[in-house]
Formats: sequence, C-alpha cells, structure tokens
Amino acid sequence: MCLSIPGKVVSIENEIATVSVGGSEVQAGLQLLDDVRIGDYVLVHSGFALQKISEEEAARTLELIRELEDLADNEPPV
Repeated sequence: MCLSIPGKVVSIENEIATVSVGGSEVQAGLQLLDDVRIGDYVLVHSGFALQKISEEEAARTLELIRELEDLADNEPPV
C-alpha cells in the first residue's frame, strides 16, 4: 500500500518545494503539478508533490493518520 502525506509548502526554489509535514520539512519535486505556491497544501509521496489539496482536507487526513497510529499503539502484541 502506498501512502501520500499532506504538507504545507513553505518555500520553492526552481522545481523543488520545501514542505512542512508534521513538524518536519521534506523536499518535494513539483514537476508533476502546475501553479504551486507558498502556502499551498500538497500530497507528497516518494519525493514528489502529487496533488494540491485544501487546508481542511490536509488537516482531516493528518487526523486520520494520527488515529491509525493510536490504534496501532494500543494493539496487543501478537
């Protein structure tokens, strides 16, 4: 299963964005998208921004990921 993570674009240099993801910053290529600006939210996977999304969608997706992490942490050992 592949998972893309939402993040906020904090800077852009050439075709590379610095994206804030959960308190960390990652580099993401912008070659697959048009018209990405600082402040936009994007889905990042394997070093590329794949899609622009709304701030609300980014927040909801991150909340779902946190919920999944909590479930995994509370799962009894196998």
